[in-house]
Amino acid sequence: MNSNLALIRQEGLKALNNTLGAVGTVMFIRQYENGYGNYTDEREEKLKDITLDDIIASINKRKQRTK
Repeated sequence: MNSNLALIRQEGLKALNNTLGAVGTVMFIRQYENGYGNYTDEREEKLKDITLDDIIASINKRKQRTK
C-alpha cells in the first residue's frame, strides 16, 4: 500500500464504513477525538469540598436504594 497518509486515511475510512456502516464509523472515530480543557484542574476544583465522609455517605445511600 502506498505510504501516502491521505490515501491510508481514505482507505481506512472506507474499510470502517464497509464493516461498521456509517453510524458505526462515526461512533468509532468519536472515541479518538481530542478533548479540551484540563481534566486534572477541573476535577480538583469540582471535588475540593468533598470529604471522605461525604463519599462514604453517598455509597451507603446508593446501597440503600438498591435493596
